[in-house]
Amino acid sequence: MNKVKALYIIPARGGSKGIPGKNIKPLGGKPLIAYAIEAARDAGAPDSRIIVSTDDERIARVARDCGLAVDYMRPESLGGDTVGSREVILDVMDWADGRGIDYDAVVLLQPTSPFRMAEDISGAVALYDDGIDMVVSVTEASTNPYYNCFETDGDGYLHVSKGDGLITRRQDAPPAWEYNGAVYVINRRSIRERPLGAFSRRVPFVMPRSRSIDLDTLTDWLVAEALININND
Repeated sequence: MNKVKALYIIPARGGSKGIPGKNIKPLGGKPLIAYAIEAARDAGAPDSRIIVSTDDERIARVARDCGLAVDYMRPESLGGDTVGSREVILDVMDWADGRGIDYDAVVLLQPTSPFRMAEDISGAVALYDDGIDMVVSVTEASTNPYYNCFETDGDGYLHVSKGDGLITRRQDAPPAWEYNGAVYVINRRSIRERPLGAFSRRVPFVMPRSRSIDLDTLTDWLVAEALININND
């Protein structure tokens, strides 16, 4: 059995342009951030290792209402929409290191994946070992570079992104994956050394599309609400 000691980080800044206030906006009768907290707990994470990273006291208060102590607050300098995940993760790591919290890897759980389940988190953690940079959750890509994903050449003509363009059935194309934003299990040394995009040893954890909705726009939110209503009927 994988005995990874993980630090679970839930990033939840206050500003949101696509869906204002989305991290505490009620979805299916509870605030969005509650889904990430509950999933981490259901995956076996103790509250002492679940860190909500927010610069907004309203979000911190909602997390506390979920029974989670929020002792860490994100610095204002890391609250803008141009700040990357790496900077946010490193600041939490520094805070945890300063308090003697021992961990092998960081598990990043974005609040915008409400259909992620505990088994997705534990499944990704089970794939992790110290010899890789990251386990990341993926789902089958909606477009495949060998089949229906195209680029333009210097003359403005479309050509298939990869291969010779002669594949006529999607199922004959090599599988292609896209990040779904649900689970990242990150090597603590790797994230200190380089950005996530520079990782060369990334292992996929495949999730079904039904659990891969990432709430970025109001349309995404409406789809999520519809799915919850259907499941509750």
